[in-house]
Amino acid sequence: MSDLPRKAVTRTAKLAALPLSFAGRATWGLGKRIGGKSAEIVARELQERTAEQLFKVLGELKGGAMKFGQAMSVFESALPEEVAGPYRAALTKLQDAAPPMPTRTVHEALAERLGEDWRELFLEFEDKPAAAASIGQVHRAVWHDGREVAVKVQYPGAGEALLSDLSQLSRFARLLGPLIPGMDIKPLITELRDRVSEELDYSLEARAQREHAAEFADDPDVLVPDVVHQADQVLVTEWIDGIPLAEVISDGTQEQRDRAGQLLARFLFSGPARTGLLHADPHPGNFRLLPAPGAAEGGEDPGEWRLGVLDFGTVDRLPGGLPRTIGDSLRMTLEGRADEVYGVLCEEGFVKESIDLDPDAVLEYLLPIIEPAQADRFTFTRGWMRAQAARIADPRSPAHQLGKQLNLPPAYLLIHRVTLSTIGVLCQLNATVRLRHELESWVPGFLADADGLAVEA
Repeated sequence: MSDLPRKAVTRTAKLAALPLSFAGRATWGLGKRIGGKSAEIVARELQERTAEQLFKVLGELKGGAMKFGQAMSVFESALPEEVAGPYRAALTKLQDAAPPMPTRTVHEALAERLGEDWRELFLEFEDKPAAAASIGQVHRAVWHDGREVAVKVQYPGAGEALLSDLSQLSRFARLLGPLIPGMDIKPLITELRDRVSEELDYSLEARAQREHAAEFADDPDVLVPDVVHQADQVLVTEWIDGIPLAEVISDGTQEQRDRAGQLLARFLFSGPARTGLLHADPHPGNFRLLPAPGAAEGGEDPGEWRLGVLDFGTVDRLPGGLPRTIGDSLRMTLEGRADEVYGVLCEEGFVKESIDLDPDAVLEYLLPIIEPAQADRFTFTRGWMRAQAARIADPRSPAHQLGKQLNLPPAYLLIHRVTLSTIGVLCQLNATVRLRHELESWVPGFLADADGLAVEA
């Protein structure tokens, strides 16, 4: 058996064993309760053991397993506090880390994709990877013209691993559901599968990154490194330094948290308006906080920081920017226009023709979710995120019953996931953000003129 098939068998075995181990721990928990331990203590111990094994397996594997872990990591803010602790460290660890490829494998891949004389393209090349992700790893190097660059090399067999992992994970998505209250895991895994082919194609990523780099070239708030060279399964881009967003989340000052949150929201909403593309992978590993040009050392002034954005492997193509119906619906919801909001939701397919809902109940369901758009400034916290998740997840609540009857049209699936993920990161940052300002600036239909008619942002 060759090395690659043997590894594939090992990966499948590890993933396939997870449901059995979940069931085994449930039996263990029942035994503990029979032995006299309280249900609350047993549940916490069970959660800790489940978290430890699940994310240990995901962290050891590349491909779809790690991609799923990264996608879930931005939702840890929704976990109830009593169970969030065991998950938080394991989840956030997945955002920046993965076992590296052997140096020999990297050299062989570069020789195959850039030519046997690949070293002549670089003045320097660091064999130790600077970062690793779900389908490739990044090496720091110096291009032959003296520019510092990041060299992303795709793992051999990454495509097969992604599809295999996600197929395996989808088989027991129901068991993973309780990890994120109020969220259906299976559509997330399905959507990740749908994006695999695009992310494996570095020519598509290079094109999306070049378009962003050109548009944001002189932007004082956002930096997108330009593409230097692209070949089959190798992408060379300009290197940027900065504080990884995961470090801002764990150790940043409040000024850094607020600035990072504001710029993240600005990039989310301005990107589609300016480029016709939505950066669709907003986990903290893809962002850096770095000093703006000419900023004083130390960066005491929040305006002296800007956001570096990496990894354009997954984008949503929105030629006209974000759909106008998003701005219209937000504005009318804030204005309390229940019947009109309901009409838009029905027209866009959020409410199926066979379903009949009370427009006032729908408005009551939506208002708490869009609370950040009501105030001039809103502080995103894990507590707020947990409250929203609990409200929708509680089977006894009217919100849960109504939410089950709503539909998410395919055209909005990625926008919805990116928005939720971004909100999750804002809650991790505990950032105070002028979200309404960004909506007014960039989302068509959110503003109204004196006659109440929608105007372009």
